[in-house]
Formats: sequence, C-alpha cells, structure tokens
Amino acid sequence: MAISLSTCFIAVDDFDKAIAFYRDVLGMEVRNDVGFEGMRWVTVGSPEQPGVDIVLEPPLADPNASQSDKQSMAELLAKGLLRGVIFTTDNVDATFERIRAAGGEVLQEPMDQPYGVRDCAFRDPSGNMLRFNQPRKA
Repeated sequence: MAISLSTCFIAVDDFDKAIAFYRDVLGMEVRNDVGFEGMRWVTVGSPEQPGVDIVLEPPLADPNASQSDKQSMAELLAKGLLRGVIFTTDNVDATFERIRAAGGEVLQEPMDQPYGVRDCAFRDPSGNMLRFNQPRKA
C-alpha cells in the first residue's frame, strides 16, 4: 500500500500578498483560485512537484463560525502559531538570499543543524513559519 502527500493547507489573511509571495518569491505556480460562500481558496505548488498542492485558505474556513472564533483564529495567525511548512531546496544559502532580497521576514539565517540538514526560516506575509532545508554533505 503506497501513501503519499497530495495536499497541505496554509492559513492566510491576505490572498493577494500570499499569492505574490508564494508565486513571485518562492516560484510556485498558481493552480486554482476558487470562491465559495464568501470565502476563497488558492492552490499553489512547485512545478517540480505537480502532484503536491498547497492550499492557501482563510484562517477559519467555516462560513458558520462565530465572530469570536474568527477573531481567535486571526490572532493565532498573527502570532505565527498556526501551520508551518518545510521545503527542501538544493541550495539553502541561495534560497535564503533570494527570499531575504525579496523582503522576506527572516526568522533564522542558514545554519547546520545536528539532525543532518542545513536550514533557514522565514515568515510568510500572514505570519506562518516556513523552513527551507537541504541535507548536509557528509
């Protein structure tokens, strides 16, 4: 039985800023842009991984949610306490420089980790933590 990842979700509070970041800074392609019941979902993904989608979604994708619940989710998102994603790259230092030059909010500069990767971290425009790593050369 084979199991593989097809989709993951990232909450965003501004779709235009999120699309600009994921498309223009990270090089993702926009695959779908759907509206339903006053909400919006945008699917992006790496051209190198056509079978894996990242869905940019509202912080609380429930049209029946209370205003209090919506506010709570917005606060968690603003603090960077919701989802995070780890990307693999073949050159973490070059990736870091490209994202930083585009104005990405740096959380961690590239460093060698004891668990065998070199990585760095940024926040996307909504506050989500994104890590970029590559296996360390032996």
